[in-house]
Amino acid sequence: MTDTRMRQGRAALAFSFLVQGVAFALLVTRIPAIQDRYGISDALLPAFLAAVPVLAGVGSVVTERVVRRVAPSLVLRWAQPVVLLALLAVGVGQGMIQVALALAVFGLAVGALDASMNMLGVSLQRAYGRSIMLGFHAAYSLGGIAGASLAWLGAHGGWALGVSYAPVVGVLLPLALVGSRWYVDAAAGPVVEAGGKGNGRGVAFAVLLPFCLVMSFAYIGDSTVSNWSAKYLQDVLGSSEQTATVPYNVYMVMTLLGRTLGDLGVRRFGAAAVVRAGAVLAAAGFALVAGAPGVAAGMAGFTLLGLGLCVLVPQTFAAAGRIGFEKGGPAGSDAAVARLNVFNYVGFLVGSPLVGVIGDAWSYRGAMLVPMVLVLVTVGYARSFEGTGGRYGDGHERARAADVGRDGHRL
Repeated sequence: MTDTRMRQGRAALAFSFLVQGVAFALLVTRIPAIQDRYGISDALLPAFLAAVPVLAGVGSVVTERVVRRVAPSLVLRWAQPVVLLALLAVGVGQGMIQVALALAVFGLAVGALDASMNMLGVSLQRAYGRSIMLGFHAAYSLGGIAGASLAWLGAHGGWALGVSYAPVVGVLLPLALVGSRWYVDAAAGPVVEAGGKGNGRGVAFAVLLPFCLVMSFAYIGDSTVSNWSAKYLQDVLGSSEQTATVPYNVYMVMTLLGRTLGDLGVRRFGAAAVVRAGAVLAAAGFALVAGAPGVAAGMAGFTLLGLGLCVLVPQTFAAAGRIGFEKGGPAGSDAAVARLNVFNYVGFLVGSPLVGVIGDAWSYRGAMLVPMVLVLVTVGYARSFEGTGGRYGDGHERARAADVGRDGHRL
C-alpha cells in the first residue's frame, strides 16, 4: 500500500470522526428543545436518553459479527449517513412515536459507527507503525466543539430543530459519502501469537477486562463532567448561570488540545506512561473540583479533567486492538474493538445517575470523589498498555499494509 493511499485513508477517517462529533453534540446539547417539541415529560425523558446508549451497545455487538463478512469500511460508509439522517428525523418528526423511532435508529447506527471508526483507526495505526489514534479522537473533539457552537447559535436564535439540523446534514452527508471512498482497511504484519486463527474468537474476555474497566471509568468521568459541571458550579460553588456554562466548554477545548498533542507523548514516552499521567491528572482534577473553595478553583479542576481524561479512551482502543491482533489477526483486532466499545456506553449510562444518587444522598462534593477513585484505579492497569504507541508492537519497524485480503480495499 502506498504512502499516499494511507494518508488519504487517514484524512478520510479523521473527517468521519469530526462529523460524528458534530452530530452527537447537536443531539445532546439540544435535548431541552427536543423535549419541548415532542412534549416528553421529565419522568419519561430518562428512558428516551437511556435508550440511545443501550441500542448503541447492541449496534456495536452486531457490528462485531458483521465485520467477519464485510470490511469495517463498508459498515462505516453506510452507518454515518444513517446517523445524520436519524438526527434530521429527530428535528422534523411530528410525534412521540416518530422521535422514539428516530432515536432508536440513531442509537443503533451510532454503535456501528463508533465500532467501525475505531476498528479502522486501530488498523491504520498498526499500518503506520506509530501512534496516530489520539489524532482521530482530536478530530471528534473538534467536531463536538463545532456542533455545540452550532447548537448554541440555534438555541440563541430561537431556531426550530429542523432549521438547525437540516443545513448541517445537507453539508456533511454528501461530504461524508465522498470521503468514504478513501477509507482504508489496513491490516499490517503477521499474527504474532502462534496458532492465532484470525477469526476474532481467540480474544478471551479476561484478556480484555482491564481495558473494559478503563473504558468504563473514563466514560463515567466524562459523563460526570458533561452532565454535572454546570449544576455543580452554579449550585455548589455559587456561580452565575452564564458562568456555569463555561466549564464544559473549557473541558472540551482541553480535550482537543490534549488529544492533538497526545500522539507525540505516546511516541516519546510510550502509551503506559501517557495513560498513567492522564489518570493522575484526571484524579487531581476531580479532587480539586470536590474541594474547590470557589468558582476559579472549580474551573481549574475541570481544566485538568479535560487534559487527563482525553488520552484514556483512544489509548484503550489502540491497546485492545493490538492484543486482539496478536491473538487473532485483523479479525481479532476488530472483535476486540467492538467488544470494548460496548463499555463506552456502560460508562455513559452509569456515570450520570451514579453522581446524582450520591449527590442527593450525601453531597455533590462527595459525589465527585467517586469518579476520582475510579480513574485512580486506572493507574494500576497502565502496565497493560505497554507495547502500544511509540514504536508499534514493542519496537517493530514501521509496518506496511499488504494489498491482500481486505487490506487497502477501496469502496
